[in-house]
Amino acid sequence: MLVLDAGNALFKSPTPGGDPKEKERAGLLLEQMDALGTTAMAVGARDLTLGTDCLARATKGRTMKLLSANLVDAAGKPLFPASTVATGGGVKFGLVGLSPEGPVTPQKGVVGSPPVPAALAESRRLREKEKVDVVVVLAAVPYQDAVKLSQEVGNAVDFILHSHEGRGQGVAQRNDFASLVPTGERGRQVGRLELSVEGKGPFVDLSEEERARQQLKILDTHLQQARQSLAAAKDEKVRKTWEETIASFEARRKALELQVEPGKQGLGRTHRLSYIQLGSNVADDSAVKQLVERIEPPGSASH
Repeated sequence: MLVLDAGNALFKSPTPGGDPKEKERAGLLLEQMDALGTTAMAVGARDLTLGTDCLARATKGRTMKLLSANLVDAAGKPLFPASTVATGGGVKFGLVGLSPEGPVTPQKGVVGSPPVPAALAESRRLREKEKVDVVVVLAAVPYQDAVKLSQEVGNAVDFILHSHEGRGQGVAQRNDFASLVPTGERGRQVGRLELSVEGKGPFVDLSEEERARQQLKILDTHLQQARQSLAAAKDEKVRKTWEETIASFEARRKALELQVEPGKQGLGRTHRLSYIQLGSNVADDSAVKQLVERIEPPGSASH
């Protein structure tokens, strides 16, 4: 198992000064992420609230790697490693970090270069030089940039784990070869991405079969109702409308049936995405809870 973070994890706002204990809070988060065995985190806007120097000092000596393939200083020098290589379950992973494009507000001269070319160059290097089995981009960039990346990287990237707007949990979206994966919001969920890496080609989403079966049930109900309405209709225009509707439903049904054919989803490389919701049903760790309450006491506005 690899534990990864797509960034935007440390501060509540990209603008400093909103919380008197923001630095202490970020330090606790980094400490706990390291304790969890987090392999790597992308550097996002909400990780740079106090600047890159502060972030680098806070993570010095930690096992977790901070990654950004496109964050550079005034001289164009990279501020963090572009990628790292990690092995899990006998599989070699290439992990790339991306930061948002444009200047970093708290620190003059620091800028994020265009993310797509940076991700593509580093992902290709990992494929060709490091011979990795799976490439994962930790994309702490706006959603539209993540979508653009998924459409333009070809087969250089397998997964793009996205954070920026706090979109919450959702389904994996494959636009071409790469799958774009939402990572939850505000630490309220843990995403679990299970992989089978046998074979070649893009990863197939096993959840698509489950969703297709659910949609088939709904569609069959609509088809039955439409056929009943057609049988009861007397007016030819109305009958024609219902016939067209039924034809549309039947075409959609055939497409869904292809997704649930026995054995179809079991071939090649596959993935299954699920989430653990960190609500009241998940017990607190008493030691961590004490550390949190030193910063955010019970009853405080931020607790």
